[in-house]
Formats: sequence, C-alpha cells, structure tokens
Amino acid sequence: MKNTIKVERAKLGISQTQLADSVGVSKQTIHSVESGRFVPSTVLALKIARFFNVKVESIFELEESDLGSK
Repeated sequence: MKNTIKVERAKLGISQTQLADSVGVSKQTIHSVESGRFVPSTVLALKIARFFNVKVESIFELEESDLGSK
C-alpha cells in the first residue's frame, strides 16, 4: 500500500514524532507505515487522515499487488 504521509507531514512541517503523538502511536509505527513495511489498521488510517483533514483515499492507495487475484 502506497501512502503520502511523508508529503503531508512536510506540508505542515511536522516530525514523525509529532504525528505519532497526535494519533496515539509510536514514532516507529509512523516510520513503518510511511516506509510501507506496515499496513495501518482502519482506525489508525482514519486518525491519520483526520489529523491532516483529508480523506483516507488521498493518503493511502492500494497497489496492484495489494489487490490479489480475482
């Protein structure tokens, strides 16, 4: 799953730690989500989107490999 968290953070000039504190997770969790190593729960994805005041779909995007076979 691709995401634009790093871009959104840069727009606001905030660190991973500041975002993590705001959504109630560790800096390591934000780092793992940003780098694509961890797919956030629905609740966390919604909290992140709410923090940036955008829709979830504008931050997170499924890749073809995430869709699996039909």
